[in-house]
Amino acid sequence: MRPPKKDGKPTIVYFHVTVMGLDSIDEGSMTYVADIFFAQTWKDNRLRLPENMTSEYRLLEVDWLKNMWRPDSFFKNAKSVTFQTMTIPNHYLWLYKDKTILYMVKLTLRLSCVMKFMIYPHDTQECKLQMESLSHTTDDLIFQWDPDVPLVVDENIELPQLALVKNYTEDCTQVYSTGNFTCLEVVFVLKRRLGYYLFHTYIPTCLIVIMSWVSFWIKPEAAPARVTLGVTSLLTLSTQHAKSQAALPPVSYLKAVDGFMSVCTLFVFMALMEYCLVNIVLGDSDGPKPPPQPPKMETIFDLAGKENTFLLTTAPKPAPVLTPAQKARNRAIYIDRFSRVFFPLLFFVLNGTYWILFAEYI
Repeated sequence: MRPPKKDGKPTIVYFHVTVMGLDSIDEGSMTYVADIFFAQTWKDNRLRLPENMTSEYRLLEVDWLKNMWRPDSFFKNAKSVTFQTMTIPNHYLWLYKDKTILYMVKLTLRLSCVMKFMIYPHDTQECKLQMESLSHTTDDLIFQWDPDVPLVVDENIELPQLALVKNYTEDCTQVYSTGNFTCLEVVFVLKRRLGYYLFHTYIPTCLIVIMSWVSFWIKPEAAPARVTLGVTSLLTLSTQHAKSQAALPPVSYLKAVDGFMSVCTLFVFMALMEYCLVNIVLGDSDGPKPPPQPPKMETIFDLAGKENTFLLTTAPKPAPVLTPAQKARNRAIYIDRFSRVFFPLLFFVLNGTYWILFAEYI
């Protein structure tokens, strides 16, 4: 059945959308779910009104749509559409005195949403609800938003990790090889809340990095304690990084959280390598030492001679000479003392740079 064109002009269909809920936003499959009331209004001058119609409009049986023309609109980015049937089918049809028809239906839509995660979790996503004509070009049919109330979004919509900061309507008329097909869209601007990631990713990761610095205060000879602390911190951080990626698709580009976690992993690895350097500098000072010589028995004449020498000598005693092992240990302790200042300072600078760069997205 052809659209009801008048004087050769395309039929205009007015759309109204009431959004009652947004939920089940899945970053892995890049989909979301919307509950909507979808209204279409058009005028068909070919209809013949009943003679006894005295009210402004009349409620018709929905089955009448089978015998009259209606727009061939479909949801362009829908994965699935569920028609509500409880407790009765949720749709109705009104016929006005001026032969205007209003068709309203309640639907649950699972829609695709193209997401970009370059600055995740500081990202803002735009998810769309697109409605397009299936078979009529703009020569026969044009979709327009209702001039009075095109879109209503429930103010009580709450999402666990995202905030609905803005919504608006647009025209998305598409040009295909077969012609121009009219299209309208609703755009939802969703901004990610940082609180969850702050307490479950950023703060625990920083604490793990700080924990790895405890090895700088452990004496260089305690190899088991320092190596165990470094390896444990590195493995814990790797688990934390994998956990932060669990809900995301495996994208090929680097995300903001990847950069942060990679820098933290590098700091823990450098702390472990610092002890390798300390151990090399320390050398074999902890190796087996020759057994001590038994004390030599001194006679009374030797003791008297030492006492006279001590009383007659006024020159100061020479400074003790450090052994190579003592010098190596002092160098190892100096490296640890330098690391106690260098690692926290560098981490603070890089951490501050990260939050300054992404402050505008918070």
